[in-house]
Formats: sequence, structure tokens, C-alpha cells
Amino acid sequence: MRIAPGISMLTLEMNVLGRRSEIHPALLYDDQHAVLVDVGMPGQLDAIRAAMAAEGVPFERLDGVILTHQDIDHIGAIREVLGAASWPVTVYAHAEDRPYIEGKKPLLKWSEQRLAKVLEQVPEPMRDRIRAFFQNPPSAEVTHVVEDGEVLPIAGGVQVIFTPGHTPGHISLYHLPSKTLIAGDATTCEGGRILGPSPQATEDMARATASHRRFADLDVAQVICYHGGLCANDVASQLQAWGGASG
Repeated sequence: MRIAPGISMLTLEMNVLGRRSEIHPALLYDDQHAVLVDVGMPGQLDAIRAAMAAEGVPFERLDGVILTHQDIDHIGAIREVLGAASWPVTVYAHAEDRPYIEGKKPLLKWSEQRLAKVLEQVPEPMRDRIRAFFQNPPSAEVTHVVEDGEVLPIAGGVQVIFTPGHTPGHISLYHLPSKTLIAGDATTCEGGRILGPSPQATEDMARATASHRRFADLDVAQVICYHGGLCANDVASQLQAWGGASG
């Protein structure tokens, strides 16, 4: 879905243990360059290619990937994406999540306890494959460490907003030309309503709530939520009200 010149919202189907849902990477682009914001689950390279092509952006234009944070549904296809490119692709992420993305630390939300719970829910033939996945999760070298307030020269300018809480190094992005907030998992939305951070998926709710309040300082026309999609219903007022209520 084209949001504005230089920015589109992609829709990928996610199937986790039989539970289907949609996730929404963002695509920033111009006539020569394209940058994906998050790359979905493992195995979704073909879906990413197709979604980019539907927006009129060939995969061969991709020269950057911004990872908002370390969660598996955001970094899952990173090896496939980079492996499919025979040209340099810059990988952007925040320093706090960098060691997890690079595989130097285990992903925060994929503990032995969670593995045990997952294995209880799947048939025996699937368990060895899932164990192997836990032991060797997707990883990639972060080649550009972003900082809060940095404006990346992508699609007319994208400002980095450090929004820790969901994970220690979570970032959101503000596309300056279109006034579009790419929230990652810093907030969710449903039916045009901004819901704030998800308590079930957030490492530090107090910190995530404080991060969410930062959005009220932006002139936002629409929000792309990774879970929930596009929210364009008077979002500036919603963010102001949410920020006031959270303060």
C-alpha cells in the first residue's frame, strides 16, 4: 500500500504455531534506492520480493535494511534477504539491540523456558527443527549503528527515534516528507485506534510508556504499526491524548 511518495506499507502473512496474523514492514524508496524497515519471519523472502514488486519497487533496488529491534518477526528473514543480494546492503540498528541481532547474545524473548512451552504445543516431528532454530536464530552484522535524532538520507529524510521498552534497543522512524511514523512495536493499532505498547510482548512497560509519549511531540499524519497496519484517523490528536493520559 502506497502511503505517500517514497513510502509504502507492505503486508505479510505470519503463521506461528497455526495462528495466522499479518505484519507490516515499511518500504522507503526513490528511483534508485530502496530500504526495508524490518524483514518478517524466516522463510518470507519470496513474500517480500512479491510485496516490493507490487509497489513497483524491484528487489534489485534494495540497498538497506533498518531493523527496529531484535524480535524474530522483525529479523527473521535477514539472512535470506542479504543472501539474495549480490551487492552491498547496509543494515541499520541501535547499539542496544546490536549484539542480539549479530548473534553475540541470545534473543531476549527466546529463552529455554519459552522453548519448552513451544515444544509442548507442536507435534513430535516438528520439535527437532524448532530446537535447531532456537539454537541458531537469524543474525546479521549491523553495519550502521543509528543514534536518537539522527536523520538518515533515505527517501527524503528519515529521523530515528529511540523508543526503548519493547526491547532495550527498539527504534521508531519518522519519515519527514510525509509525516509518517513507522512505529515498529512501540505501539499497536486496531480499527484506527492507537492502543499503545502491548503488555504481553514488552520487556519494560514503564520505559515503553515513556517512549510512547515522545510521539506526541511529532506532527504525525499517519502511523504504520507492525501489528495493526495503517492508522490514519486523527492520529495527531490520538497521540497527544495518549501521551497526556500516560503522563
